[in-house]
Amino acid sequence: MIKRVSVPIDRETGACKGCFLNITLNSDGSLTRHRDFPKLPPTEHSKDIPLNPNNKTFIRLFKPRNIPPPETKLPILIYFHGGGFILYSAASAPFHESCTKMADRLQTMILSVEYRLSPEHRLPAAYDDGVDAISWLRDQARNGGDCDTWLSDVDFSRCFVMGSSSGGNIVYSVALRVAETDLSPVKIRGLIMNQAFFGGVEPSDSESRLKDDRICPLTATHLLWSLCLPHGVDRDHVYSNPIKSSGAEEREKMGRFPSTLINGYGGDPLVDRQRDVAEMLKARGVHVETRFDKDGFHACELFDENKAKALYDTVEGFIKSCSMTAPSSNM
Repeated sequence: MIKRVSVPIDRETGACKGCFLNITLNSDGSLTRHRDFPKLPPTEHSKDIPLNPNNKTFIRLFKPRNIPPPETKLPILIYFHGGGFILYSAASAPFHESCTKMADRLQTMILSVEYRLSPEHRLPAAYDDGVDAISWLRDQARNGGDCDTWLSDVDFSRCFVMGSSSGGNIVYSVALRVAETDLSPVKIRGLIMNQAFFGGVEPSDSESRLKDDRICPLTATHLLWSLCLPHGVDRDHVYSNPIKSSGAEEREKMGRFPSTLINGYGGDPLVDRQRDVAEMLKARGVHVETRFDKDGFHACELFDENKAKALYDTVEGFIKSCSMTAPSSNM
């Protein structure tokens, strides 16, 4: 049974009343998104590559504007954008610009994934698209000299998977799905979950304390889960609350995770969930690095250049440390 929650949806119009999301739930179950970030086309240093034409998914590839010498191979970072599973695109301006900056700052080839959105495509659709992206990269690596020309400058054995907000949740769930898959010669050296979006039926302390947060108020996060989870389940489903609902198979696969970086902020209602996920992974023997800044709010790096710089610095250090040590998993 679904445990129903009070969300600000007008029963007659389907509109999200007084909600910053600016969405309308249509009678056919689709969503009208009234306000979105502008979408940017690829540039000289980015391009789109079809992933699954049937699902209308693609990868936006970003390369640094200052490519290092040919003998220097770039690490790869697969990126999943945020938006509560229902909003935005790899082409949305903030994520396009963020990936451009990260490619330059980290000297990394970035593969930003255009995944399917809910509620038109409820979970696990986004997870499936993430697995498609990693499989595509593996196939490119196995093609040798026939791979995409932009990938001739990369080191397939230094791959990282990163996501923000709902994208952080996708990182976790995709890692579970590929934990026992032969990805060679691709080697996933690390996972990066930035302000990952997890939930549960019972509110955490930070969710209760910050229930009227201007970015992630509790009513809005409840609404997001109701729109993206499979029909007939509640927020304690394993997709949203792995701490409560993970079974033996999931726990075994967690133990195969590579080094994992979890980043969060004290002003984010989701921060307690992120801390709990870090502890859950540590208990399975995963090497987990955490950075929890007492200042900051959900998605603050998209609005505050200092927060963005601090995040990039943290990610850069994590990538370098993982690249200098032996892989910590079989992924």
